[in-house]
Amino acid sequence: MRTVIKGSGSFIPENIKKNKSFSAHLFYDENSLPIRHSASNIITKFQQITGIKERRYADETMTTSCMAAFAGAAAIKDAGIDSETIDQIIVAHNFADISPDTRHPDTVPSLASRIKNRLNIKNPSCVAYDILFGCPGWLQGLIQADAYIKAGMAKTCLIIGAETLSRVIDPHDRDSMIYGDGAGAVITQISNDASGNSGIIGSNTASYAGEDVNYICMGKSNCNNNGASDNYLKMQGRKVYEFALKHVPMAIKNCLDKCNIALSEVKKIFIHQANEKMDEAIVKRLYELYNIEEVPDDIMPMNIQMMGNSSVATIPTLFNMVSKGLLQGHTINKNDIILFASVGAGMNINAVCYRT
Repeated sequence: MRTVIKGSGSFIPENIKKNKSFSAHLFYDENSLPIRHSASNIITKFQQITGIKERRYADETMTTSCMAAFAGAAAIKDAGIDSETIDQIIVAHNFADISPDTRHPDTVPSLASRIKNRLNIKNPSCVAYDILFGCPGWLQGLIQADAYIKAGMAKTCLIIGAETLSRVIDPHDRDSMIYGDGAGAVITQISNDASGNSGIIGSNTASYAGEDVNYICMGKSNCNNNGASDNYLKMQGRKVYEFALKHVPMAIKNCLDKCNIALSEVKKIFIHQANEKMDEAIVKRLYELYNIEEVPDDIMPMNIQMMGNSSVATIPTLFNMVSKGLLQGHTINKNDIILFASVGAGMNINAVCYRT
């Protein structure tokens, strides 16, 4: 018995924010000192490192739960199911619904409850709850859904990842250019494949909460004049890079080993879209663990160039794009082995091995 993805959907905001729109920003370092390089120079270097050319921001009238509901509705339609048959709605996020005016997170009721309401699902046995697990939250929701389905406690689950990071970024921090908004979702069920091969083969999760715990956290603006009480998303970029390069490849290998799957069998790796150079380095290190020097050119789909880093939404939106043939040069075929992997605040890491 395996858990299969029956349908996927996403919501991509139409508001495109290109790198040049940051040209008027005054950037400061973590010591609140002005960065001497021009904004143009900072943006050029940023694009070279991250690969990001543009990102999407939600309109002011749009909330995280709004985007999540649209993505969920698309996944339900794609799966061709009756929404009243959904047993669990699992919603991954980090900042709940945030007003563009106050930037205060609104967590009650849960986003999952709000989404269930927006989807007009009446069945009280459809349990709706949120999960906070950093950027790997959506993938951890998929792992939880798999556990519930295999335990016989659920038959159909809706797993959504949604975020409006544009409302928690510091305009005076260079890292603010990394983040974007969006939502992605999948419907999972027990496989009806007679061979029993399709579905989630296995997974692996790890949490590092020692000195690593605050590599990604909330903090004050880099500009002292921007309000001492303001709380912004902060990241120690170099330490996050080193952490990811050290731990993520081994976490993926551990997942494959548990599944008794060789790396050579993997057709696609859907990795959290955090930073183009970092993701490339992670996959290269993964292949080195198997003493393989050449990484296949088409192994790692990426949409970070146009979407930025939307945290929990990166993997489901990327998977939906590839599944629907919307990302040039990438397709998924029947019986393909694919990998999902993520890393983020906590510091948390997870990986899932899946046969289509």
